[in-house]
Amino acid sequence: MAGRRARYVGIGVVLLALNLRPALVAVSPLVGTIRAESGMSAAATSLLTALPLLCFGLLSPVAPRLGRRLGMERSLLGTMALICAGTALRLLDSVVALFAGTLVIGAGIAVANVLLPGLIKRDFPARAGLMTGLYSMSLFGGAALAAGVTVPVQQAAGLDWRTTLACWGGPAILAVLCWLPQVGARTRMPAAAAREPAHPVRGLWRDPLAWQVTGYMGLQSLSYYAAAAWLPTMLADAGMTAGDAGWMLSFSSLLGIAGSFLAPVIVGRRLSAGVLATLGAVLCAAGFLGVLVAPVGGGYVWMVLLGLGQGTAISLALLFIVQRAPDARHAAQLSSMAQCFGYVLAASGPAVLGAVHDASGSWTVPLVVLLALLLPQIAVGWGAARPRQVRGG
Repeated sequence: MAGRRARYVGIGVVLLALNLRPALVAVSPLVGTIRAESGMSAAATSLLTALPLLCFGLLSPVAPRLGRRLGMERSLLGTMALICAGTALRLLDSVVALFAGTLVIGAGIAVANVLLPGLIKRDFPARAGLMTGLYSMSLFGGAALAAGVTVPVQQAAGLDWRTTLACWGGPAILAVLCWLPQVGARTRMPAAAAREPAHPVRGLWRDPLAWQVTGYMGLQSLSYYAAAAWLPTMLADAGMTAGDAGWMLSFSSLLGIAGSFLAPVIVGRRLSAGVLATLGAVLCAAGFLGVLVAPVGGGYVWMVLLGLGQGTAISLALLFIVQRAPDARHAAQLSSMAQCFGYVLAASGPAVLGAVHDASGSWTVPLVVLLALLLPQIAVGWGAARPRQVRGG
């Protein structure tokens, strides 16, 4: 793919990716208001935030089959329609509607998470690093935008929390309008690709390289979501105001945009993927150590390190899926495998970290656990970085 169509599809990928986090991330800044007005318990609130991650993991195996049956373009259009429907459903004055809407949004995002790396592999094989960088940058950018502007928009416009959450359906509507022409477009493919079998890839789960890619996706997701869930609380318990603690998380996401874009672009040009995987983990380790030693005094420094490290890790995880697959069919199947196990593992992170905090009575042991998890992340990162491709037929 080249020329005007390539640019148009590239813009579409960015718009799709921008919608894969805001509708979910926007819940976190409003949790206090939601609990106060709905009467939800702390356990129900925890389930509300964990539900999307479980959707990501449990519904990922369905995505490749859906992509084969309906086609990638039509399937991705459907994911944006689900996000629009879910945000509309959350407008209803019901806790059941809030959970149902979140479930619908999570289902749409789960399918898009899996299919987009396959689309990049199919349409941009020569620019996989650049497109993966734009994709992961858009993921971080959407999350940072939702974390940073949800509450200010609510206060400035005088909206209730339901209407505020529904506002994040607007970007999804824009993505639908932008992506709609792709559904009717006919992409010319080489004859070999046209003859490619439509059945699922077999034997991928017996491939060590596929498990290393999966392990890296899972461990970096666990670290990211566990830190995102508890970092504001850690900083607030150390003496930072609640507002400043929330801003620190948003600031870290903003720095993650830079790390997520730069890492895939420079892989193989200046640094190897294994070195970058190690560098990302080292940056995260320095950030966690800083939060442990001087959480308030050096807060901005630690958030810079964490943002760059986490951005590097998530972009490499996505890049490994694209580069270790020989074609779009393998990429979709590998993406499904990696995200199925990865997000199920990530969903357990916040709960486990909270339980460790309750058992130890401080945030020292949870931070040490996060530091320890970076060691196996480096190990599987080096394995996934090897210039090989997964096997399966």
